[in-house]
Amino acid sequence: MLKNNSGKLLVYASKGVPGKKRLLSVQTATEETAKLLNLDFGIVKFRNGSSQIYVYYKCGDGGEPIPLYCDKGKAGSLQEICATLRKMMFVLS
Repeated sequence: MLKNNSGKLLVYASKGVPGKKRLLSVQTATEETAKLLNLDFGIVKFRNGSSQIYVYYKCGDGGEPIPLYCDKGKAGSLQEICATLRKMMFVLS
């Protein structure tokens, strides 16, 4: 488990992201992972017309967010996204 559990998992997505289903999958997987690790969860919308959805870990000490996941503009299964997030969080611990 992480030494400092005051961190947060953040989903970054464009306001006009195509494929609401993709966003919902990433959002659900990120929420489940955050709950499992006792972390906060948030969504950050930006204006950039990017079709990619990103997940970052932001440590509670105010450091730079660390990228964990990018959907590369393609839909992934809920299990695949959760597994990727868990693996990346393990590397950070």
